[in-house]
Amino acid sequence: MPTQLRIVSPCPFPRSVRTERGDILYPPTDWILVPPGDPALTRRIKAAGPCWTVQEKKGRKVFSRGIWTLGTTVDSIRRELEAERADPAYAKKLAQAKVRRDEDQTAYVEVFQKTVLDYLRFHTMHADISRQLATAVTIHATPVGSGTVARTERIPVDERAEAAVIAWMRHQTTAYDSMPIARIKGKRREVRLMLAMRSKSLLQSYRDGRPASDGCPLQQALKR
Repeated sequence: MPTQLRIVSPCPFPRSVRTERGDILYPPTDWILVPPGDPALTRRIKAAGPCWTVQEKKGRKVFSRGIWTLGTTVDSIRRELEAERADPAYAKKLAQAKVRRDEDQTAYVEVFQKTVLDYLRFHTMHADISRQLATAVTIHATPVGSGTVARTERIPVDERAEAAVIAWMRHQTTAYDSMPIARIKGKRREVRLMLAMRSKSLLQSYRDGRPASDGCPLQQALKR
């Protein structure tokens, strides 16, 4: 059992984990739990041999809760990393990588904002509103680590842009965040679909060039 690579979930009992089947396992006495937060350490631990990766699912998101593995293995890998990180070349490599990430992020933000504008396609009389909305959505959705749909690579960027606009409008132009929703399976999804249809209808009015109504929720949100 300890020689296997496993994905497990937390367990309330001391030094224990739970398998997908619900079985409770106890790591060997010479294993330790390495907390998340150091990607390089995590990668090397997984490559070094048997370990149990602890993950906890909350809603649709999965959170890392650390890795159980042999304590002597962790000590050895940590010493290797400390030696590498003490080398001046390591700091230079990190700086170069950061520059590349910043350049990639800047390029992505530009592409994403243009894609949002393409999705909006507002009438020319609403060009200012279109730019304001595209900017607001982009600022909210594109930061690295934000966890928004704009950061996923599972769907094309045009679908990310549409989803990001609808998500922004759901939170900014409707009462969704304070809306009481029954704890019934599928009810929240039903409410979100209803609000999405309402948001799309509002967007279409701007595409058609209709004058904004008094108290338009989109313009009120942008003013905030």
